[in-house]
Amino acid sequence: MKRTILITGGAGFIGSNFVPFFAILHPEYEVVNLDVLTYAGNPAHLKECAGLPNYSFVRGDIADADLVDALFRERDVRGVIHFAAESHVDNSISGPAAFVRTNLTGTFTLLDAARRHWMEAPNRWKPGYEGCRFHHISTDEVYGSLGDTGLFTESTPYAPNSPYSASKAGSDMLVRSYFHTYGMDVTTSNCSNNYGPKQHREKLIPTVIRHALAEKPIPIYGDGLNVRDWLYVLDHCRAVDAIFHRGRAGETYNVGGNAEMTNLEIAGTICSLLDGLRPRACGCPHSELLAFVEDRPGHDRRYAIDSSKLQEELGWQPEESFASGMEKTVEWYLGPGREGLGV
Repeated sequence: MKRTILITGGAGFIGSNFVPFFAILHPEYEVVNLDVLTYAGNPAHLKECAGLPNYSFVRGDIADADLVDALFRERDVRGVIHFAAESHVDNSISGPAAFVRTNLTGTFTLLDAARRHWMEAPNRWKPGYEGCRFHHISTDEVYGSLGDTGLFTESTPYAPNSPYSASKAGSDMLVRSYFHTYGMDVTTSNCSNNYGPKQHREKLIPTVIRHALAEKPIPIYGDGLNVRDWLYVLDHCRAVDAIFHRGRAGETYNVGGNAEMTNLEIAGTICSLLDGLRPRACGCPHSELLAFVEDRPGHDRRYAIDSSKLQEELGWQPEESFASGMEKTVEWYLGPGREGLGV
């Protein structure tokens, strides 16, 4: 009988890239995708899964304990890869309650269902369940903000600065506690900013593309010099696969793209690509549309990831350069029916 792996949030940006990648790569698994389909989830992004014999979709909330328990029991779930999260910082500022419910209560609900399904008591597995693992996907935002130099490592103290990052930091601590208290096999990955196909329209890169194509001002927070390390989404998928299968129990792995860019540089790169791929009727560069707007509260200045632990232990390396990944990203958003909308 095939081992069942529960993937949460598989209709979101990263999840909808990961699910078909994982289900096709691992036909030996039954892949169950649990997603509540909030505004950020799009089942159309899972069309690659159509017809896959080892894939199924369940619409539901990770904070619904009865539903989660039933899934573990009925599908005999033997592994969890947990993407589901509220993730947009601006939304966490205006409505933090949803972030606490999904990111904290939802993660706890999944962890505790796994504990009860897999384990007889602390540090004692049920017979046959010894190989079960819970992998939790988190963010570099839990570490706070860096100065002009330095990198986040797995030992960097947590210093979250938004309701979003605080809720993710709390979920990371819950996962850690289930390893140290119960002996459950857990791993965590903290990734830098992802980009690529299927990202929701509210995020920076789809916003730049959408506004540029619509001939609207392209909003840039503050002075545009906030720095992020950018990771192509399929490189992240490869990292999660490696950690889930070969990472050490109880360990955290940072995943970064080795591509530090300011928001202004990101927007400028996209504008240059669009100048070649979709020139403006006036012949003017798209960069003329850049417009600085009021910065958001608590906007961290710089993130940068040291992913050497992942590289040295598991042999992972990003396969896409920033230039190649961004070109693929812009071309995807220009595809039929998408036109940069990211939905």
